Amino acid sequence: MDLAARLLELEALVRDAKSMPLSSSVLVNRDEVLAMVQAMQESLPEEIKQARWIVKDREELLAKARAEGERVVEMAREEQRRLALREAVAKRAHEEAEGIVTEAGDKAEQMRHEAEDYVDAKLAQFEISLRKILEDAQATTGGVAKTLDQVEVGRERLRAPTTAAEQRLAPHDEPAAEASAESAPLYDEEVEQR
Repeated sequence: MDLAARLLELEALVRDAKSMPLSSSVLVNRDEVLAMVQAMQESLPEEIKQARWIVKDREELLAKARAEGERVVEMAREEQRRLALREAVAKRAHEEAEGIVTEAGDKAEQMRHEAEDYVDAKLAQFEISLRKILEDAQATTGGVAKTLDQVEVGRERLRAPTTAAEQRLAPHDEPAAEASAESAPLYDEEVEQR
């Protein structure tokens, strides 16, 4: 499963999670979310591996273009030597051979530029894709962290005594629970503002 599909799966998990009463927080299984995030992180090296293949393909294309250019140039030089041996057409042969060498050099240069442009365009597309994946992963991770924090706060509120009678009956050997009960409001401030 690719990274984009995992992100959609994570988004669906958060969107379909059970809502907390009187708040916009939801309950999600921490282990399940963390497993999904880890799976996304592990799929990133595959994307990087693809980038390396593109770079390798670029080098192979350039090597082929150079080899083809050198072969064409060598063929042109051989043709130049052969034509130069003929006394009657020595000057004409020389001019034609120079034209062939120039044309071969131009063709090799053009092929090299085309190969570089093609590989550069592919690398640019891949860079854009990787940046988008990274931004999506960072945004999703931030959202998941915020949601997990909200879940923790909600669970703490549910554990704390909510009425004066419950506070009096609560065991006195848990000062941290009493302190959180006193400092935590009985309802979400966002609900009050609405």
